[in-house]
Amino acid sequence: MNISLNGQSLTIDQVHQVAHSKKGNITLSIDPSAMTKMKASRAFVFDIVKKGAPVYGINTGFGALSSKHIAESDLAQLQLNLIRSHCTGVGNSFSREITRAIMLLRANCLISGFSGVEPYTVELLLEFLNKDITPVVPEKGSVGASGDLAPLSHIALALIGEGEVEYDGKIINSNFAIDQIGKKCAVLGPKDGLALINGTAVMAALGALAVFESRQIMKLADICATLTMDSVKGTDKAYNPKITALKPHKGQIASMENLNKILIGSSLKDSHPDCHKVQDPYSLRCVPQVHGACRQTLIHAEEVINTELNAVTDNPLIFVDTGEVISGGNFHGEALALVMDYLAMGVAEICNIAERRIEKMMNPVFSELPAFLTKNTGLNSGLMIAHVTAAALVSENKYLCHPASVDSVPTSTDKEDHVSMGVTSGRKLHEVVENAKNVLAIELLCNTQALDMQRPLKSSKALEEVHTLIRKHVATIDEDRIFYKDINNIVKVINSGEIIKAAETHTGVLN
Repeated sequence: MNISLNGQSLTIDQVHQVAHSKKGNITLSIDPSAMTKMKASRAFVFDIVKKGAPVYGINTGFGALSSKHIAESDLAQLQLNLIRSHCTGVGNSFSREITRAIMLLRANCLISGFSGVEPYTVELLLEFLNKDITPVVPEKGSVGASGDLAPLSHIALALIGEGEVEYDGKIINSNFAIDQIGKKCAVLGPKDGLALINGTAVMAALGALAVFESRQIMKLADICATLTMDSVKGTDKAYNPKITALKPHKGQIASMENLNKILIGSSLKDSHPDCHKVQDPYSLRCVPQVHGACRQTLIHAEEVINTELNAVTDNPLIFVDTGEVISGGNFHGEALALVMDYLAMGVAEICNIAERRIEKMMNPVFSELPAFLTKNTGLNSGLMIAHVTAAALVSENKYLCHPASVDSVPTSTDKEDHVSMGVTSGRKLHEVVENAKNVLAIELLCNTQALDMQRPLKSSKALEEVHTLIRKHVATIDEDRIFYKDINNIVKVINSGEIIKAAETHTGVLN
């Protein structure tokens, strides 16, 4: 499959697809009309060089050194020095998937034709993606303004043959990898180094991948909540559309519609019309309101990140049509930092309410099922500590949700005096997303066990399909066993997307 990039039409789904694609599955190229713009922009940069007047980023120093005029004979060395000196990232490396998303977004920005970059350098960046060459990029070192300078510099270093990359399962020098695919290393000219590193690609990549994952989490949370509710003989009366009609938030409507679709046809739900449970606890009764509010964070995040994917975040910007080079601040990641902090809170709340539902299943006073969902309690501890793990993850999310975006540390002798800390927001968000998968996996471990204890009663077709899928990977619990393996197996099924597909076999596409 070929994706032709023009800098204007990249989607979150495409970012996820490219990030996770295997070698040879996707071929990326530059749209011919975009290439024309890139060449015109590049020619404009060389016109500036010939004229000799100082223009930031082309023939001046950088940041606090922007007043330093650089001679034409030193311009190539200027860009090379920029990349080398800015490779200061530390910590663990980003995953292959995140790094591929970063490269894609940086290429898409440069392809817009407002950066004046050498087209071959962008073509080489796309060849890295096409041939599955992944630069080694440390996670830490960006403050989220003046671009994600340090991490993007490590990618640029790989393009010029001086960095490290993962290729064919080995960490090797990028010069060797470039030679192996029959290409030449990028040679930096005027503005090239700055164009490669001055932008929000790292933040935007983290945000795009997290949004994709969060969409799945929101659907999965509705599936988990209905299976728990049905397995403890709760009531769906609170999911009545008449209630939501009086509080018609988009997220609440979407969740309410899902809950009702998923529960259609459950004989278990209809087996206790006159039971003594007048009202369920909030973790069951208020699912449309809580899950709906969490969906609102996703709605806003998706809107902001969709805009950022096709934004031009370089500085300065080349406007060939009007003959202008204008310095600005599109490299600043404030919008991304704020929205990723917000989405982290939404995903964390999915975990909070799920943990409460897990507790209700553990507690025989409410569930009227054996304590900790196990036979012969005392000899068996059952799912007691699985619940404790969920509680630990929920607690961890609380400090991960402290907003990074409210912090700012001035840098570059106070020239860069307000920054976004957007990469920190994004990294924290990904940790919360991973915690959410584990919490929901624990809920599925518990509610499928609870459903087994309600036999011979049956839940809805959608939920029985989910139960059958889980049982292919995790057996019914008859006595204590090593449960972390079960949790990990369910997380794998979550990552595969099979649980949502199983439910949607009967419900149609869920919101």
